[in-house]
Amino acid sequence: MKQKTIYSATGQSLDALNMEAVLAGQLTTEDFRISAETLRAQADAAEAAGYRQLAENFRRAAELTGISNEEVLAMYNLLRPGRTTHAQLIALAERLEQEFDAPLTAALVREAAEVYLARGFVQDRIISTDSTDKTKRIR
Repeated sequence: MKQKTIYSATGQSLDALNMEAVLAGQLTTEDFRISAETLRAQADAAEAAGYRQLAENFRRAAELTGISNEEVLAMYNLLRPGRTTHAQLIALAERLEQEFDAPLTAALVREAAEVYLARGFVQDRIISTDSTDKTKRIR
């Protein structure tokens, strides 16, 4: 069986990602980003080996490859317990589904929102406390 060639998000083959090319200035950090296709292939391999949860993680990661690092970091920060509201997490899930076509990740965020709410890790709502729009979280 022939092994499939692995490509980065910019289309560079795995063989092209080497120190000589880096030193010659032929590669950028973008060349080292994994592609959604490679992540989906990893998901298939994990699932075939019986690692269903790992496969689900790879599939969600594949959905996120088209989103900027800054945006992913902002999403990550929203998912940290105590940093957001239930409504903000639901809005994030909607955005993931609508704007980024990431239904698997959206489902995970919705599940997290419900668990966080049940365990008291998120606030039910936010109220404004002054004219500078600083907010105070209340339950």
